[in-house]
Amino acid sequence: MWRWSGENGAGKSTLMKIVAGLTEPTSGEIQFARGAKASYLPQDGIVTAGRSLFHEARAALAELLAMEEELHRIGLELERIPHDSSEHEQILTRYGELQEQFRHGGGYTMEAEIGTVLKGLGFAQSDWHRDCGEFSGGWQMRIALARLLLQKPDVLLLDEPTNHLDIEARNWLEEYLCAYPGSVILVSHDRFFMDSVCSRIAEVWNHKVADYHCNYSRYLGQREERVTALRNAKRVQDEEIEKTEDFIRRFRYQANKASQVQSRVKQLEKVERIVLPPERKKIRFQFPEAPKSGKNVIELKGLIRSFGDHTVLNRIDLTIEKGERVALVGHNGAGKSTLMAVLAGGEFQGGERVIGHNVSMDYFAQDQANVLEQSRSAYDELYADAPYDMVPRLRDILGAFLFSGDDIHKKVSVLSGGERNRLALAKMLLRPSNLLLMDEPTNHLDLNSKEVLLDALKSFDGTVVFVSHDRYFVNALATRVVEVDSGGVENYFGDYEYYLGKKEGHNQGQGSRVKDLTSQGQGARVKGQEEAFDSSLSLAPCPLPPLNKDVRLKDREEEKRRKREDQTRQKRMGEVEALIAGVEKELARLEDEMNAPGFFDDPKRGLQGGERHAALNGRLEELYGEWEELSA
Repeated sequence: MWRWSGENGAGKSTLMKIVAGLTEPTSGEIQFARGAKASYLPQDGIVTAGRSLFHEARAALAELLAMEEELHRIGLELERIPHDSSEHEQILTRYGELQEQFRHGGGYTMEAEIGTVLKGLGFAQSDWHRDCGEFSGGWQMRIALARLLLQKPDVLLLDEPTNHLDIEARNWLEEYLCAYPGSVILVSHDRFFMDSVCSRIAEVWNHKVADYHCNYSRYLGQREERVTALRNAKRVQDEEIEKTEDFIRRFRYQANKASQVQSRVKQLEKVERIVLPPERKKIRFQFPEAPKSGKNVIELKGLIRSFGDHTVLNRIDLTIEKGERVALVGHNGAGKSTLMAVLAGGEFQGGERVIGHNVSMDYFAQDQANVLEQSRSAYDELYADAPYDMVPRLRDILGAFLFSGDDIHKKVSVLSGGERNRLALAKMLLRPSNLLLMDEPTNHLDLNSKEVLLDALKSFDGTVVFVSHDRYFVNALATRVVEVDSGGVENYFGDYEYYLGKKEGHNQGQGSRVKDLTSQGQGARVKGQEEAFDSSLSLAPCPLPPLNKDVRLKDREEEKRRKREDQTRQKRMGEVEALIAGVEKELARLEDEMNAPGFFDDPKRGLQGGERHAALNGRLEELYGEWEELSA
């Protein structure tokens, strides 16, 4: 399975649309294996209405439905035509062939398949008969994803498929794609998802595509090695170009060097210049030092939270202690955001909420980016909430979150989703807090920004309670997982991997399998996938190359040997250039003497001067030849 990698705006979605046939390339062509079909899921914008959820999903199986209709029609004909008719035999043969195709295509299990996909994506059975128009935007994208999965195209193109999925749905989709019989190309900012699903990373960077046959964690290491090698190669190339240009400048107007100068000019024209892409920008920040709090930061005792007749939290008991990093998990609608709002001071109907000694909290709500004042600039939005002593630091804070230059004067209304989230995070740096309550802080953040936020939260010396659907983020940050379900909470004192292991153990006793799905850099290999796109986008096998210690040591030794040889060569070139300069100086002095009046009046001196001039020119040619060899 492929994953397009690259910064926002690098062209990942554009490339995917070209592969899907929705956008024409400026030049070149797309080649598919004969008969292969591709289907595309965009990031958003798909809305369906007018049919029930089940019938909308069922419509994706148009080919099977057409077979089913034809089987029914042929069945009626067989009842009408006499058994001893020659036409009856022909129709019966056609019926048998069609029935086998229908069976092979999954026609007799398609209702079960529809149910599996809808349930896996989080739809309850009670939703099946609801009109699709009743579902919100995030659920509309799940409907579109369900249709696409049921179609089973040869090439599945998914642009941010996990954006609208909770953790349970992401887990299910991960399993489904690992067993998918075709090829999958996806864009994703979910590192956990990519490590588990992808066996190939295609990086869109600097207007080119670089191919890495590995999962995402290994790609990061290999990419760093590649960029380092590219920087070194550019340094060496720049030095050689500078020396060649210096030679051309030095001898451009000397007739006896014209051919050599022209040769170097042509060499220079043929050089393919190495271009280094710009450095990726990263947000950089640390939360202010937290004031000390008591051992128990916040405690809920028998707490009840209801909305009308619907009880979301039913007599729950929960204690958050100093220094913990608690992840709230559960399916959509389970009550995670409701619990977070109660912790932050929201209303509740029964029980008790106790705040610990010297606790100062900051709350990042799920829609925090949307409650920013739209008419203000980014700077003014920060200034409005800043204490007096923080005002001189506002530009530095905005710069750390990639707002620089005129960007700080952009109105909030024109900022992208990622920019708004970064601005909302920046506001949390204005006042020191020892309890951070964060509901989906990673929404709209790219992978680099998520990493920086993760590092900042891991180094924060206070307490963190958070909700996130990014499983890598949860696994790397959480010290305790609290599952919210059916009005109650259950504690798992460990990271997300530990939580998954316990859940899997309760289910089928397969906890050992979780390690393979969650360990960094060792994501599950794609099951059932025998083909992936090659460089011409036709289906071809995609094995993972071995990365063992011996290979790395051998590569390292080879690199050291090349560096030693290069250093020796550079040193000798310097020596040759110094010799050339000395010979040229001596030759110039001799020519001045020979041009002086009366030099050739003495035949012996004239002969010696001529021989010396020829010897110096011969030595110069030898040095030029050696210099050219070293330069090449």
